[in-house]
Amino acid sequence: MFLKRKTALVTGSTSGIGLGYAKALAGEGANVMINGFGDTAEIEKERLGLEALSGGKALYSDADMTKPASIAAMVATCAERLGGPDIVINNAGIQFVSPIEDFPDEKWDAIIAINLSSAFHVIKAALPGMKAKKWGRIINTASAHSLVASPDKSAYVTAKHGLVGLTKTVALEAATFGVTANCISPGYVWTPLVEKQIPDTMKARGMTKEQVMNDVLLAAQPTKEFVTVEQVVALAMFLCGDAAAAITGANLSIDGGWTAA
Repeated sequence: MFLKRKTALVTGSTSGIGLGYAKALAGEGANVMINGFGDTAEIEKERLGLEALSGGKALYSDADMTKPASIAAMVATCAERLGGPDIVINNAGIQFVSPIEDFPDEKWDAIIAINLSSAFHVIKAALPGMKAKKWGRIINTASAHSLVASPDKSAYVTAKHGLVGLTKTVALEAATFGVTANCISPGYVWTPLVEKQIPDTMKARGMTKEQVMNDVLLAAQPTKEFVTVEQVVALAMFLCGDAAAAITGANLSIDGGWTAA
């Protein structure tokens, strides 16, 4: 348990990749604060499971990632009740697809707020404590769309490109304090959210499940295989370790070759 006595804060972590991060961190002994929305009973079940994994403490915050004051309060509560955070993983994100001329202003604002600005506010609140301890790990979940664009995803692509710029800036500012900041940029990851999209796409396009997976979702991934949550999490855990102390300001692709071309 190489993260014993460390505290991790993971946003957007009540399901999918975020919950995978939280479980892996707890499995290495870290106290964990999770954040997000969902069924109250299910979230409590996951919180208790994290405590069982770590032998330590786990807390849940329902902080709204569109509200800076709520984010600052979440980080303050984490520091007060768990210590730290020593590790921050910014994973909260939403998506909306539309041609730019029809893109609703409120959807643009929400995506920029949750996918980009929330990371700024979390880092702003957490970094002073990391600098004081001379140790910290900041990991931002970006996307293949931090490197390439797709039609009808103007807000998402803009936010993910911006997240890389934020990460590089923080890496430079924190470089002499033992704090690293990096992006992980996955391609399509097999999560319940992705799985639930398949039936609707099958119906809308008159396709079989296999056609949707290969010709729509995996069209850009040369391996024709989904990235797994476990693969993304394994990369994050490596970045948390001492062997990755010299990796900072990096945008690490894990996308089955999507951005190789």
